[in-house]
Amino acid sequence: MSITRLSYDRSDEVENSCNMRFLGNYQHVRSILLLRMPALIACLLPLQISLPACAADWALSGPFEVSSDAGGKLLAEPLSSFDKPWAMTFLPDGKLLVTEKAGELWLLDFAANTDAAELLSEQNPKTSGMEVASKIAVTGMPQISEGGQGGLGDIILHPDFSTNNRVYLSYVEQDGNVSGAVVSTANLQLQDASQPRLTDLNVIWSQSPKVSGQGHYGYRLAFSPDGYLFITSGERQKFDPAQDMNSNLGKVVRLHDDGSVPADNPFAARGGVAAQIWSLGHRNPLGIAFDQNDSLWVHEMGPKGGDELNLVERGANYGYPLVSNGKHYNGDSIPNHDTRPDLSAPATSWTPVISPSGLVVYTGALYNGWENTGIIGGLSSQSLVRVVLDNPSTEIERYDMGNRIREVEQGPDNYVYVLEDNKGGRLLRLIP
Repeated sequence: MSITRLSYDRSDEVENSCNMRFLGNYQHVRSILLLRMPALIACLLPLQISLPACAADWALSGPFEVSSDAGGKLLAEPLSSFDKPWAMTFLPDGKLLVTEKAGELWLLDFAANTDAAELLSEQNPKTSGMEVASKIAVTGMPQISEGGQGGLGDIILHPDFSTNNRVYLSYVEQDGNVSGAVVSTANLQLQDASQPRLTDLNVIWSQSPKVSGQGHYGYRLAFSPDGYLFITSGERQKFDPAQDMNSNLGKVVRLHDDGSVPADNPFAARGGVAAQIWSLGHRNPLGIAFDQNDSLWVHEMGPKGGDELNLVERGANYGYPLVSNGKHYNGDSIPNHDTRPDLSAPATSWTPVISPSGLVVYTGALYNGWENTGIIGGLSSQSLVRVVLDNPSTEIERYDMGNRIREVEQGPDNYVYVLEDNKGGRLLRLIP
């Protein structure tokens, strides 16, 4: 069975489970939908197909304009929608992998339904220029514990994906009444384009120790230009582990691609969990990226105030919970960074907070003045924040997106793509 997803301005959802091909003009398409609705329902029922898993994206609106406090303007094109999307990564051929927090992994192909997209755009200005993507669930997923802030998290490609098909995914693993983030590798099998699947799943890293609660997993992933795997690990709302060298909570971790520990890690001589650690004193790091100078940037949510962007250096301590530019949620004060010059201060911080999530260093030339700047998604701020990647750093501009932004990526076409948060979160392409 072929499942086709159509982007169209409607509030209801219909599944094309009978593999219909839409031919002719828009009125013909509309008449087919109206006449065949009973048949669509009839063919779904015996197959027991889950509508949320493969229903069409009828609820998408047309393109809309967003503007920044510096006068910038972008056109945001909705391309698809998801149930609590969390991360995305592009394949070399332009297809896209998108994770959903509850545990679904989707493969999107923007070139699959070009004829239908052109047909609709000719007759409906709201869909003019929009792409239509096929959307297929990837099978072979691990058992994932979803709850609170955790579930299925990040996904990235091995640097040699084009030859080894290896992907890396982070997610929450439950063990009784405690849980922790893990990172697994798997082979993404794409020989049958209609049945993508993961095989040879292997856990290569785990948060230690597993603890109670469902917050501050972090679990963002990135490969460095020289091929090391970096993992952000939140302190799980437990505060002190961020300074505990016998725990990898509240740390940035550096590993070989197979999960083994590099001998030149700053604390390798200590052995155990400490050998994994690249930096410490982090709270809830939800964005990681390398810039054009191979420098590592990580942002993290502060407590009540004090969100941070850090230039992360080998062996450095970024202070949490000893220092912060925010306060505890109960109102208790925390010493500011400037009281501890022996600890690394952020390149910049935000109070009021932006609730940063997702980070990309833009390397293209489509957007005037954007090259080599950092782009950060904002959750509570419902924004896209662009920053100078220097230490100290400054905010360049902030786009009002009208929704919580969970993830930001640069596509192979050099456009910036963002994922909105929560149920119905849209994939948007930003056009300068």
